[in-house]
Amino acid sequence: MSWFFRSLDSSIGKKILMALTGLFLILFLMIHLAGNLALFKNDGGLAFNNYSSTLRSLPVIPILEIGLGLGFLLHIIQGVRLWWLNRSARSEKYKINTPSKGSSIFSRTMVYTGSITFIFLVIHLRSYWYTVITEGHEVDLFNLVKTSFQDPVYSGFYIVAMALLGFHLNHGFQSAFQTFGWNHVKYFPFIQKAGTLYAILMAVGFASMPVYFLLGGQ
Repeated sequence: MSWFFRSLDSSIGKKILMALTGLFLILFLMIHLAGNLALFKNDGGLAFNNYSSTLRSLPVIPILEIGLGLGFLLHIIQGVRLWWLNRSARSEKYKINTPSKGSSIFSRTMVYTGSITFIFLVIHLRSYWYTVITEGHEVDLFNLVKTSFQDPVYSGFYIVAMALLGFHLNHGFQSAFQTFGWNHVKYFPFIQKAGTLYAILMAVGFASMPVYFLLGGQ
């Protein structure tokens, strides 16, 4: 099995693992957003609490949570390692720091948007997941979310974090497909547009939740 771990630790292996974990998290975000849309149902939180309660009662959820945690952890570690390797690979520094030809603001800011997204993730987990785990199934998750989003400071941070997440996803979506060789001149423009659309939908979809409660929703 040593050859397998050596392959994963190679430059290509790191990129493949980064792409696989990235696509896994892209899928998770879609499912997470779809479930959270129950927040908008005008029923006092009944639909959202039922959805959350049903989800937590499934025996497979603890296993999925471990898998999700590992996915996030691997993605973060690989991202930092690739960033450090790319940084270290520059044999000489230029007096004038100009962007690489063909690079975009999305690719140049990946490490920064990823870092802020990680900080947001820690706060987000502390606010909701940790509370549910420690207090059990009796938590009124809808009111917990509502109260959090009625705080302008928390909601402001959340909205900014979602905008930066959109930046991160826009490049990450395209980069994952490039890693697997889906960068043909005929098809890649479609992947770029799909990535941009996905990033906008995720950023706007999640950011709409604090905006909804700040404007007096429910």
